[in-house]
Amino acid sequence: MTNPLLAPWTGAYALPPFAAIRDEDFGPAFDAALAEARASISAIADSEAPPSFANTIAAMELAEETLSRVAGTFYNLAGADSTPAREALQRELAPKLSAFASEVTMNERLFGRIEALWQARETLGLAPEEARVLELTRRSFVRAGAKLEGPARDRMTEVKARLAVLSTEFTQNLLADERDWFMALEEADLEGLPDFVVASARAAAEERGRAGHVVTLSRSLIVPFLQFSARRGLREKAYEAWAARGAGGGATDNRAIAAEILALREERAKLLGYPSFTAYKLETEMAKSPERVRELLLRVWEPARAKALEDAGILAGMMHEDGINGALEAWDWRYYAEKRRARDHALDEAALKPYLSLDAMIGAAFDCATRLFGLSFRPLEVDLYHPDARAWEVTRDGRHMAVFIGDYFARPSKRSGAWCSAFRQQRKLGGEVRPVVVNVCNFAKPAKGEPALLSWDDARTLFHEFGHALHQMLSDVTFESISGTSVARDFVELPSQLYEHWLEVPEVIEAHARHVRTGEAMPKDMLDRLLAARNFDQGFATVEYVASALVDLAFHEGAAPKDPMAAQAAVLEGIGMPSAIRMRHATPHFAHVFAGDGYSSGYYSYMWSEVMDADAFEAFEEAGDPFDPATAKQLETWVLSAGGSQEAEALYTGFRGRMPGVEALLRGRGLVDC
Repeated sequence: MTNPLLAPWTGAYALPPFAAIRDEDFGPAFDAALAEARASISAIADSEAPPSFANTIAAMELAEETLSRVAGTFYNLAGADSTPAREALQRELAPKLSAFASEVTMNERLFGRIEALWQARETLGLAPEEARVLELTRRSFVRAGAKLEGPARDRMTEVKARLAVLSTEFTQNLLADERDWFMALEEADLEGLPDFVVASARAAAEERGRAGHVVTLSRSLIVPFLQFSARRGLREKAYEAWAARGAGGGATDNRAIAAEILALREERAKLLGYPSFTAYKLETEMAKSPERVRELLLRVWEPARAKALEDAGILAGMMHEDGINGALEAWDWRYYAEKRRARDHALDEAALKPYLSLDAMIGAAFDCATRLFGLSFRPLEVDLYHPDARAWEVTRDGRHMAVFIGDYFARPSKRSGAWCSAFRQQRKLGGEVRPVVVNVCNFAKPAKGEPALLSWDDARTLFHEFGHALHQMLSDVTFESISGTSVARDFVELPSQLYEHWLEVPEVIEAHARHVRTGEAMPKDMLDRLLAARNFDQGFATVEYVASALVDLAFHEGAAPKDPMAAQAAVLEGIGMPSAIRMRHATPHFAHVFAGDGYSSGYYSYMWSEVMDADAFEAFEEAGDPFDPATAKQLETWVLSAGGSQEAEALYTGFRGRMPGVEALLRGRGLVDC
């Protein structure tokens, strides 16, 4: 029978034929796709025709089309709905795909054609987008080692293959720890937990085939447990398990893996002539240098730390009033912060959540996209990869723009966190291709028949990931290599973080935050209290993030530490980390940094982008309308549709007329006076 991954996808919207795909189809499909890609690359490299943009660069853009299709399907499924067979294939594919990538970038004849075009670029009459793709293609080859020779060339291939294996192991170890740990709760252990947490704990138990209630390491369950559980001992047990992911000893311990990854990254950079991995990594980012990154992070660190220490004193006082002596601990912070929020802002999470149903917040995100960019969303009845996933067709003025898939609930087979990905990216080369975009989240799944209710942070996450999706769906470039989110890492978070601002627009909340049972709008006084508390606990949130970013920077800026845990501790001591706050992502579960190269030496990117997103939303405020059509059009033209067609700084300057300072960020986080 024909392999469904290789046959033409002729169903609705050319979606992957999920219902027909079996795990055993992936191995043969990858083999066939790799053989096809190798043949296509060889034909380009070995061509006797003089190199041209069309027969070299454009041809390369299409050479791996089948491989991209198969890999796009496989890795999206492996992240969102893992199985033992998929995990085994991931381990098998890691060195195989790395070897293929090295074959391409180390192909001397192919690089010779690219280099010839680069040297003659002024005479080729290239369109701006073509010139950009030529530049980026050559740069990627050089940074991958195309100019290396002899032993250095061979060693680079070995290093990249080993890094691919290690990042896969890191990811799978983390998933195993998150999947396997849970804490059973007796009836007495439910003390203090609101109904929505009890329901989530019951649903988590049912998903594991158990009676009663359990707490898992899913953020959407463990965070509210830490916020509300009156049982301090249970909070400590749950928190320490959460903090110890990847560091429990045994087969899933990630500490040695992290050390080896850091050493290999340093070696990789030095093979290419860079003094450090950070110097290599930041060369292509907006920041350019570790000094600029550190300057930004420390500019924010000092006021954030001051605010966190002030808050810690208040929370410790509340704890002592409860008769608990000793220091405020990490497992106490969220519990007393929630009590303080209820006291100071009269905000009760249990009373707030019924106004933030998942369906209502999806509707709010869609409505904002309609008002800003003219997009329409129509639910689709199509086969998807999991029963929890949902799909919509996205159109504008009757034109098909994308298929959007939302996969929102936590499950043991899904890795933690939230992300945006694509089964297919936008391009025009070879015929118009519109994207298939997916948002994956880990919200607590409700009991059967009950509505899914979100926290305010969950709703913010939904808007954040949908901002990424808009970057993909509105992409309007010719070449896939620069479409959508194919931009500098410290620019890619701009659309997502900017979109979060619309969740706080009062008219959006008034229209969509309606009680899930009665349909009544959120009361005005509750809305006012919610918005007044928007910067509540920002000292904590900023400290746990910036600490992680500074550790990431330190790991990669100099010689790789032989003991990353000791290096982590030294950094935290050096910056005066408050004792009751820990890093958002400790080294053994720092997937942003160790599950691939994406955010390595780049976790600062969220804050770098936040400088821009705070300033970008002020453009709408200056226009006097959060949905100002002219400003929205400028945003789409210069950011959302442009992909990586220009340098990020040029794109932002095109939108705003200048680059921003850090002041808007500090104002947005309420840290100006700290």
